[in-house]
Amino acid sequence: MRETPHVRWEPQVIISIVGAGNMARGIGTRVLSGGHSLRFHDRNPGKAEELAASLSEAMSGADVQASDAEGAAAADVVVLALPYPAGREVAASLGAALSGKVVVDISNPVDFNTFDSLVVPPGTSAAEEIAAAVPDARVVKAFNTTFAGPLASGEVAGRPLDVFIAGDDDAARETVAAVVTSAGLRPLDVGPLRRARELEAFQFLHMASQERLGLGWSSAIALLP
Repeated sequence: MRETPHVRWEPQVIISIVGAGNMARGIGTRVLSGGHSLRFHDRNPGKAEELAASLSEAMSGADVQASDAEGAAAADVVVLALPYPAGREVAASLGAALSGKVVVDISNPVDFNTFDSLVVPPGTSAAEEIAAAVPDARVVKAFNTTFAGPLASGEVAGRPLDVFIAGDDDAARETVAAVVTSAGLRPLDVGPLRRARELEAFQFLHMASQERLGLGWSSAIALLP
């Protein structure tokens, strides 16, 4: 594992977040703190509009607004802030519109009913399944081990959050690393997209351990997009 060096990020890059839940808010806060333009898209347009308005009010001068599916796909980077398999289904529905784009999967493919197993077949990951659904996109795994709450501030105990990044396209990983760096976080490049298997399994263990740690299932549910 290596810490990704700082990569220059050009201004006026548009980042689209699909989803309007807790993780969308957390990642959106970091994106705006890095000076990027932000678009929210959700199957419930009202939620996207409400989240965009909330962040616009909290961060004066921020370029943030809700968009439709076409606007979401027109962004430079598309973040799927959705649980699995919803992220795969949305990516597949956008299809050719994602060709050549950097698509970030943040999901952890757990069984939401029991938190006792992963729902992807052995030897693959949610990120790889999404990559198979949109083979012309440049899929990157990131943010699946960060929690929504700490993302609002970008740090814990005065230290920046680590963001593990996996992907098969070097330039796409560097792009995501640059966004992460500009947001005040620490990117850690773990290599090819297949490393998403370990990242998802690690976070599944963390979520499944909440009950044993005395935090209850509600804490684990709160970690979902």
